Amino acid sequence: MSVFEQHKLGNGLRVLSANMPQVPSVTCMIMLAAGSRYETPDTNGIAHFAEHMFFKGTERRPTARDIGMEVDGLGGEFNAFTSKEYTGYYVRCASDYREQALDVLVDMLRNSKFESAEIEREKGVIVEEMNMYYDTPRDFIGGLYERLLYGDQPLGWDIIGRKETIRGATRETFLDYIGRWYKPERMIVGVAGKLDDGYLGSIEGLLGDLEPEETGAPPPTEPEANGRPQVTIHKKESDQAHVCLGVPSYPTVHPDRWALQMLSTVLGTGMSSRLFTEVREKRGLAYYVYAHNQGYTDAGSLYSQAGVDIARSEEAVETIVREFRRLVDEPVPADELEKARALAKGRFVLRLESPQGMIVYGLGRLALDDPALEPEDVLAGLDAVTAEDVQRVAHDVIASHGLNLALIGPFEDPAPFEALLS
Repeated sequence: MSVFEQHKLGNGLRVLSANMPQVPSVTCMIMLAAGSRYETPDTNGIAHFAEHMFFKGTERRPTARDIGMEVDGLGGEFNAFTSKEYTGYYVRCASDYREQALDVLVDMLRNSKFESAEIEREKGVIVEEMNMYYDTPRDFIGGLYERLLYGDQPLGWDIIGRKETIRGATRETFLDYIGRWYKPERMIVGVAGKLDDGYLGSIEGLLGDLEPEETGAPPPTEPEANGRPQVTIHKKESDQAHVCLGVPSYPTVHPDRWALQMLSTVLGTGMSSRLFTEVREKRGLAYYVYAHNQGYTDAGSLYSQAGVDIARSEEAVETIVREFRRLVDEPVPADELEKARALAKGRFVLRLESPQGMIVYGLGRLALDDPALEPEDVLAGLDAVTAEDVQRVAHDVIASHGLNLALIGPFEDPAPFEALLS
């Protein structure tokens, strides 16, 4: 049985709904299949900056406070997020207020003023957010790693942008970006929670008059230049070293993606995972350590991240490398594979308990043109994975690529770390 219901308006805009009658709330979300990888060197950071500016006022709701007062008056909460391939804006509230929530969201996205004075004021906010990001190694290490992996192209740039592009932004910068990408073919409206039949008519009334327009696509990601191990160091005096170590993997939609997810789960998901056991429990090298596969439409990476003891950072890297290679050399035992399968399925199901989790999942799939939309597709994919599949994928992903290592800490010389990757 389908969890989601899909519709398409005459202008190409898609609508996704998930009726969850057991909850008294609703999440209304508009997702754009456009994020920071849709930027140019001169506009890096504008997708995230625009997300801030949509909350600053429209003709009907002239200030950020007016918008906030209205959402607070619904007893709701609203927010937004920007990733490399999509951007989302949402309101969560009691289901009785769905109409008003949709009205606020659409008004923000269609009628924001982008006043020059507000833009100038918000530049200071973004720069401080940037400073917070750079001062938080646990966050910054991921950006450093992707820069090593993808280089000087959009997937290798920080979502938050660079200070010079933020300070140089004008009203026209925003209008150009939004005018290029915020079109019906890239826009998906999602509603999840306690629904009645009226939501589709409301969305048609609010967005059905948008003119359809083809947007094209961003440039494809160029593959890594070579397969040799690489190390990059961001020198920072600190009490802890942060490491991110990984390999290129598969794009989001790939025949072996479920086996890759199971591999990632065995490696570093949960407190019984190999990395948690070896790095934290047995050796006391880190407080946090995990593995994750980050897929994009045309690229991907399987990586591990940890915050480790500076004096034992080489031991930590050596231990993580050993666990990567063990997946290539040895099949995962049957009991460990079943535990990982239960964990992967359980974590996925838990994400879908709330209307917000359900609609973020569904819209993310649609935005990336993923055919595995229904939750049962994911569960069936995970159920089908064998130990042979996991080892075959480990050979394909880990054994055939050089390891990439990003480090933040008081280090000068990459050579000892390079030796550990060879």
